[in-house]
Amino acid sequence: MAQDVALPRSSSTNGSHDEVVGDMPGDLAALREAKQVWRATQVAKSLAKMPARREPFTTWSDLEVSDVLTPADVRVDYTKDLGLPGEYPYTRGVQPTMYRSRLWTMRMFAGFGTPEQTNERFKYLLAQGQTGLSTAFDFPTLMGYDSDSPRSLGEVGMCGVAVDTLRDMEVLFKDIPLDQVTTSMTINGPAIVLLAFYIALADVRGIPRDKIGGTVQNDCLKEFIAQHAWLVPPRPAMRIVTDMIEFCAREVPRWNTVSISGYHIREAGATAGQELALTLADGIGYVESGVERGLDVDDFAPRLSFFFDVHNDFFEEIAKFRAARRLWARIMKERFGAKKAESMKLRTHAQTAGVSLTAQQPYNNVVRVALQALAAVLGGTQSLHTNSLDETYALPTEESVTIALRTQQIIAEESGVASTIDPLGGSYFVEELTTRMENEAADMIRRIDEMGGIVAAIEKGYPQREIAASAYKFQRQLEAGERVMVGQNKYASADAGPNIPLLRIDEEVQRTQVDNLAKVKASRDAEKVAACLLGVRHAAGSKQNLMPPIIEAAKAYCTQQEICDVLREVMGTYTDPAEF
Repeated sequence: MAQDVALPRSSSTNGSHDEVVGDMPGDLAALREAKQVWRATQVAKSLAKMPARREPFTTWSDLEVSDVLTPADVRVDYTKDLGLPGEYPYTRGVQPTMYRSRLWTMRMFAGFGTPEQTNERFKYLLAQGQTGLSTAFDFPTLMGYDSDSPRSLGEVGMCGVAVDTLRDMEVLFKDIPLDQVTTSMTINGPAIVLLAFYIALADVRGIPRDKIGGTVQNDCLKEFIAQHAWLVPPRPAMRIVTDMIEFCAREVPRWNTVSISGYHIREAGATAGQELALTLADGIGYVESGVERGLDVDDFAPRLSFFFDVHNDFFEEIAKFRAARRLWARIMKERFGAKKAESMKLRTHAQTAGVSLTAQQPYNNVVRVALQALAAVLGGTQSLHTNSLDETYALPTEESVTIALRTQQIIAEESGVASTIDPLGGSYFVEELTTRMENEAADMIRRIDEMGGIVAAIEKGYPQREIAASAYKFQRQLEAGERVMVGQNKYASADAGPNIPLLRIDEEVQRTQVDNLAKVKASRDAEKVAACLLGVRHAAGSKQNLMPPIIEAAKAYCTQQEICDVLREVMGTYTDPAEF
């Protein structure tokens, strides 16, 4: 249930990017007057000779950008609005030393074909200096179907790795020490099953559950808002997520139980402000659900993490990360009464914007990704994935993914940006934009609260309509030439297309995977499978936590679809209401 609590609003500016309210000291008043004279004289003369390239100047999300800002335009209460790194409200970073002590985790997304093929890619990336694993699953796995399902035809292993049973998980992480690497799994609707597979694998290997670390995306709300890969309706889905939060807080304390994801919201067409607002609104929904379950907020909030897109507008993206930390800290402290510092810290993964990549002139994507990655680092991300130049055509080749990884390593080792903390802190433009982003997001969250919270807002179609309108507006701007995508609608080439090597998935992958699944089914204990699935069914229809029986089902080599089908049968299915 949504709480009727006023959201904090930053005091750095009054919400307008060119005005300051209240009395100003004499030197600031003089500066403001000097700026007005400068505009009336110097700027007017210059524009008479050489008009502005366009008017108005705006960010990628259509926020108007001033020509210049001064201390008279941007007044920051340092203690209230910024603070020192590692201290509330964490605007300048969640750790006191940030990258001076430890670089961000370089976590490249990987997964295709069979578990054997993805295991080889994992080992290759670790050998190239990657510091964490990030697993992409194929579409049948994302939707809770096995490789032998008629629904899976033509999709097995194509956009990620196929995982049907614990046996696949055993192969996927062969020779990889689960207690020495952290693993991220991009899975949502069936996330409880894939996490159960991973925990079962640790149990089988004799690794204590409190030694394994990683993240499962598990963000059911953004699926209903943007990505549309769900398993059951919104409210049962929230119950499943809350079961996972409760179980991991007790049994797997190093695991991030939800990666609250704005990435897919942004990729669907949201502006930066909408991405920020809807992501934090989803986070509020998960915290409320945990508290309603009877959990102490400080027992589970530290293991919530976030995942943001990094789009083209360099300063807007930096401001978004800074605003996200500040607003989340205030929400956790003032709305939920969190006491632990770790509960107030917004820790985030970031990924460069896949939607910004172009099929035309794909080598331009290397430059786009480098700038986006730099924005993520200057924004203070904790881990980062950089997209590969060929991803508009296919899954990345080893060569292209190495370039993407080297992009991060060059930023880390050669650019110098990791040597100081929040190097853009104090920039008049960055501070002003940070505050505007925070206030825009706070206003949208307030509207969602008035609807009864994020689940109710989703059921009303509010986030979906807002994103659709923004996506439509941007597309119109692109087609009119008001926004420029280099190589696409400006500086285009008459060349028929690039000649770049592509990774092609052998269609034999499906046959191999189905054959392997058949062998697992033939060799397992059928009575134990039936008993375990009955245990899952009983838990799903009661208030029992679902994690323990699903872990036992994983150890009996029940398939993902067998478990998901039970959940669908007990909890129901969902069809997205059409919005026009």
